[in-house]
Amino acid sequence: MILALSVCAAAICGYKLWETQQAYNIGDERYSELADLALSGRPPGGSEQGNPDISVDFDVLRAVNPDAAAWLYCPGTVIDYPVMRSADYDYYLRHLPDGTYNVNGSLFIDYNNAPDFADKLTVIYGHHMKSGKMFGSLKGYKAQAYFDEHPHMYLYTENGNYRVDLMYGCVIGAGEWRERAFMFEANLDALLTYAADNTTFISDAQYARGDRIIAMSTCSYEFDGARYVVIGVLRSDYGKERFNHG
Repeated sequence: MILALSVCAAAICGYKLWETQQAYNIGDERYSELADLALSGRPPGGSEQGNPDISVDFDVLRAVNPDAAAWLYCPGTVIDYPVMRSADYDYYLRHLPDGTYNVNGSLFIDYNNAPDFADKLTVIYGHHMKSGKMFGSLKGYKAQAYFDEHPHMYLYTENGNYRVDLMYGCVIGAGEWRERAFMFEANLDALLTYAADNTTFISDAQYARGDRIIAMSTCSYEFDGARYVVIGVLRSDYGKERFNHG
């Protein structure tokens, strides 16, 4: 009986692992299909080739889902995804951009933010997937060497495209994040001070009054409720006239 129970338990665990992997695979396929539809100028191999000179067709993205707000890309990493905006913190935790229920979820903007990144601070959330997908690769910025290899990201929007010069990466508790209301631009100076004092890498990127900031937040595991936040400043080096035909 013990042997039979052990076999059953192993079978159930095996099925759960298979089911999870299938969900990962479906998510990967849907994101790849969406990239094929909406991106042009993309070399074979996509983000692994490190080419920021791509175009995003926002007509295509919005036809799939009008919540699409941007595309975020980090050369040489898995970050090569649309960024969504919803009316809450929950929906895109478990839904792909096409509305499919999936554990990968989507990258999404804090619903307090404007969808066009016009705010001084815009927060983007994403899962830290065990597969390394979504914002799973952000953990790399806990090491200086990783930052040195990937100091920039690229944000493509309907109104203009930006290089994101990364400035800080810091671990913060979810409770402290909420209590200090770091998601609101009124507290941007406090967030930047906290990040500068606790950054995991050193960057030459500079911030001046009037610059726009994005903060990318994902789960971390130093303690219960830990979050890892990577912060960058938007630079309009990559203009709409060059890359965006949407």
